[in-house]
Amino acid sequence: MTDDRSIRSADGTRLTVRRVGAGDPVVLLHGSGGGLHSWAAVAEHLAGPYELWMPARRGYGPSDVPPGRKSFRDEVADVTAVIEAAGRPVHLVGGSYGATLALHVAAAEPDRVRTLAVFEPPLFAAGPATEPLLERYRAALGRDDAAGLAAVLNEVTRVPPAVVAAFAAAAGDRPPDPAEARRSAIGWLHDLEALAGDDPDVGRWSSITVPALLMGGADTWDPVPATMDALAAALPGAHRIVWDGQSHFATMTAPGLVARALADFYAGVPAG
Repeated sequence: MTDDRSIRSADGTRLTVRRVGAGDPVVLLHGSGGGLHSWAAVAEHLAGPYELWMPARRGYGPSDVPPGRKSFRDEVADVTAVIEAAGRPVHLVGGSYGATLALHVAAAEPDRVRTLAVFEPPLFAAGPATEPLLERYRAALGRDDAAGLAAVLNEVTRVPPAVVAAFAAAAGDRPPDPAEARRSAIGWLHDLEALAGDDPDVGRWSSITVPALLMGGADTWDPVPATMDALAAALPGAHRIVWDGQSHFATMTAPGLVARALADFYAGVPAG
């Protein structure tokens, strides 16, 4: 049974959280442009022995979009509220931006996290170098310039032109849903705010001591592989998986593969 509920963060921000399954709690954090749907396919494979908590992060409807500039500190408080609702320490999972957030939570709240699993966090996009891109994105959003928004995001994510072209070809002449496009664009804006204010030092994650799983696709473009290498060096005890034939979209293209990796990882962790 799927249960959508509202949870209040420490500052009063209302988060919509989808809960499915029963068992050990797993909190799944979506990436930029995502939402309640992002982990649905993976959750279908895990909902038997696990209780999946999937929040729409602040800035992404139907959760609140609070005023002011967002920081990772805000979102750590949000995830902490979700963990408190789960009632005990959780297995924490994040994809892309959600993986960066998961690292922040594991570092700040280690007693609330049983395990950490991250899929390709964009740590290369953190820090002051992202600030000019954020301002260009804000300006494009203000003038409702879809092409300008896409151009900035391609610079942030460094997606190769061939991949961008493949996505455009796959979309064909289907226009995006205007409401969904706006929801995603606003969420991206606030994620860029947090990234621009973040510390780009990957070595700081060496403070994380909970069991960790690093997941990635062999076909993901640079600089993601180098970033994952740096994260693995910072977390030398982490287990690492690199899937042949998969890229940054593996959570959508191969949800069963991702779910099996998580289940195998959890099977090797002492019962909480």
